[in-house]
Formats: sequence, structure tokens, C-alpha cells
Amino acid sequence: MNSILTPMLALIIWTFVMWFWMYATRIPAMQKAGIDATKMKAKSEMDVLPIEVKRIADNFNHLHEQPTIFFALVIYCHLAGAADGLNIALAWTYVGLRISHSLVQALWNFIPVRFFIFAASSIVMMVIGVRAALALG
Repeated sequence: MNSILTPMLALIIWTFVMWFWMYATRIPAMQKAGIDATKMKAKSEMDVLPIEVKRIADNFNHLHEQPTIFFALVIYCHLAGAADGLNIALAWTYVGLRISHSLVQALWNFIPVRFFIFAASSIVMMVIGVRAALALG
């Protein structure tokens, strides 16, 4: 647990959790809506799915956006020797915030709370980046 790579692995595993959750809800919803994936011609055909199902899929997509920067930053810190205890704690904080973001989006989706969590996770990642840059010095 003292490696900065471990929080990265945890977020990757969380992404897999969201993948399973997405398909566990999406496939039954598609069947209920009479959507045959083999005959789909446009993504817009999924617009009939319940919002609760779409939110989970949206979050899965979000886990492939900003976290990719986190993954690169963590690898950089590991390779450049900037993976001190504080950056490791910040990396775990980032992961906790991203998991919280997923749960808020999938279960409740109250935008002000979701935005606050997103902003907080962004700031945490920026602090890791600044600390990594300062370690160059």
C-alpha cells in the first residue's frame, strides 16, 4: 500500500466495477425497451433507456476521461521518484473522490454535489502535479 501505483490499480478495478454495473443495468433495460443491439444503427436509439441506466453508463465513460491524466501522473511520479508519502496519500484521496463521484452520479446525480467532488478531485490531482514538478528542482 506504500506504492503510488496501488491507488492507480484501485481506480482501474473501480472502473471494472462500473463496467459490470453498467451492463447489469443496461442489458435488461435494452431488453425491456425492445432494443436489439445487433440491429442498432445510431447511438440515439439508446435514448429511450431510463435515466438511471444512462447515468451509470455516463459515469463509466467519465472514468475514461480525467482519470487517464491521473494514471499518467502517477506513473510519472513513480518513475521520477516523486512518489513520497504525501503524494501517495493524495493519490488515495483522488481515488476516493472519484469513487464518490461515481456513486453520486449513478445513485443520486445531484449536480452541485457531483461538481464539488469533481472539482475537489481535480484540485487534488493538480497538487500532485505541482508537487511532482517541484521535485524536479
